[in-house]
Amino acid sequence: MNATARQILATFVRTERLGPNLMRIAIAIVFLWIGALKFVPFEADSITPFVANSPVMSFFYNHPDEYKAHLTHEGQLVPEQREWQTANNTYGFSTGLGVVEWTIAVLVLAYPLSKKLGLLGSFLAFATTLVTLSFLFTTPEAWVPALGDAQHGFPYLSGAGRLVLKDTMMLAGSWIIGIDAAKAILAGDQKR
Repeated sequence: MNATARQILATFVRTERLGPNLMRIAIAIVFLWIGALKFVPFEADSITPFVANSPVMSFFYNHPDEYKAHLTHEGQLVPEQREWQTANNTYGFSTGLGVVEWTIAVLVLAYPLSKKLGLLGSFLAFATTLVTLSFLFTTPEAWVPALGDAQHGFPYLSGAGRLVLKDTMMLAGSWIIGIDAAKAILAGDQKR
């Protein structure tokens, strides 16, 4: 390798600290933005199949087994379906989930002020992502439905399934920032 290439690589390596910090910001942006959407009915409506089919979350809904008859498309307002979603506690649960997601974002961003809060935020982001990824196995809408040919079911993800699959990056990023926070906590303990 020539000297110029080595110099470029050495400069790149010196930016190593940038990675975990950019990851924190990226994770916080996702949790803040998606968390904010949880206060809007169309987003609450769109997560109904995931929550209703989740063994970890379905108990938050009053009538999780009835969701299929009450689904709407994003941006579609059907007053009867909105009434059912209200009675189902769809909006109450979604609001609570939005608060949880904002809390995770704030904890992740608290890292410069408190490594322990940053570590807690990374742990919660990791745990939340595990739950989200479980939707691939619990939600029938995550897979392409049977359309009469061989291209359905596993491994053919629907739009909802493809959206969930992207959380593998969130899982990995949460692990990275968690390890980074743990290292900082241990380094601080060694200085005492």
